[in-house]
Amino acid sequence: MTVPGRRESAALLLSLDPPPWFVHHARAVAEVAAWLARRSVAAGVEVDGALVEAAALLHDVDKIVTVAGAGGRALPHGDGSAAWLRRGGWEELAPAVAWHAVTRLADRAAADTLLAAPDEVRIVAYADKRAGQRLESMDARFASWARRYPVAPGDRAAAERLRRMRSGAAALEDAVCARARVRPTDVRRLPWTGRALAAALGQGAAGEVRR
Repeated sequence: MTVPGRRESAALLLSLDPPPWFVHHARAVAEVAAWLARRSVAAGVEVDGALVEAAALLHDVDKIVTVAGAGGRALPHGDGSAAWLRRGGWEELAPAVAWHAVTRLADRAAADTLLAAPDEVRIVAYADKRAGQRLESMDARFASWARRYPVAPGDRAAAERLRRMRSGAAALEDAVCARARVRPTDVRRLPWTGRALAAALGQGAAGEVRR
């Protein structure tokens, strides 16, 4: 099996006719992930940068494509994206895509599994915690989620679920940043998606899709 390159990953994304908000988020996550992968390699960690970039760009496809499981019901977020990629022949991308959903961190066993996962899987999951429509702190990202999915007063179960997700995300941040030998405040975007999207649109290497 092979991993799609930048232009091919961009073409796969564009084949779904994604709305602008979706593209902005996919690009932000992919560029944060690419930066983390490069810094990890510079720190002596063996990371498949091409896999990280492709998985990060395509991590959310099940938000715009309904992917049904064996029973005909839509698969959970992350699992749906992974299934879509497997069906397209991109099996190697599936684990990093399947494990990115923040809800994974609400379950202690799943959070432990993610923390022990390969670097590529952890980098994609962490990049998603640092990028909404642009690069932001993890606190800002969780604040955004809290606004969109508020916890009702007195709902202790939901409050505990949120606490576990934040705790798991903090542990993930520590692990990924330690491997890359950077601080969370150091994290940046590595620009590459603009040229890849332009190339996929047929504009050639000289063009670039702006953020």
